[in-house]
Amino acid sequence: MKIAQYGTTIVVIHAIANGLHGLAHVEIPVALSVLQSSFVVIVIFLTPIIAAVLLWTQFYRLGSWLLLFSMAGSLLFGIYNHLIVISPDHLSQVSFAGWGLLFQITAILILIVDGLGCWISGWALKTIQQPEEVL
Repeated sequence: MKIAQYGTTIVVIHAIANGLHGLAHVEIPVALSVLQSSFVVIVIFLTPIIAAVLLWTQFYRLGSWLLLFSMAGSLLFGIYNHLIVISPDHLSQVSFAGWGLLFQITAILILIVDGLGCWISGWALKTIQQPEEVL
């Protein structure tokens, strides 16, 4: 039950932070490619929600794996696009003025939340996949 609660909580925080970050993307504007947009919709938005729902069912193990993969995918996407590749999406290319401040704050917040999401899902998998003793 705690796993489902923690997992759902991190998914809600993840969705809010990414929603605000997406709003800043639109308002600045910082456009994403079709491939990037598809990744955001499928991996960053839909998969964590599906994972959170599954955490409350008999398919909680699948939900934990989906949560891990979606949070890790989101974390790597954010690191690559906001910190590594120099593009309009890189933190150094967005001003702190206006919507840029929200962009900057949410980009860093998302990295923290996604890291916590990876930790929570890893903890969940470790907890639910205790190996049986062989006699």
